[in-house]
Amino acid sequence: MLRGDLMGKLEDEILNLLSKSEPLTLMEISEKLNKKPKTVFKSLRKLFEEGKISCDVKTRRYTLEKDYGW
Repeated sequence: MLRGDLMGKLEDEILNLLSKSEPLTLMEISEKLNKKPKTVFKSLRKLFEEGKISCDVKTRRYTLEKDYGW
């Protein structure tokens, strides 16, 4: 499996997790998915840039964008 495929799979896992939970921090997402924070952060950044998730600056918690249908 190519590295890009792995990142896509992780992004799908993150979207799925956020769709079923309250807003989560980087560490909470990493723990729930059993992945390293650095790896999760790269996927979170990509999802954020694509407009699929947002991050509360004060709490540093990530959520799905309201208009993003997962």
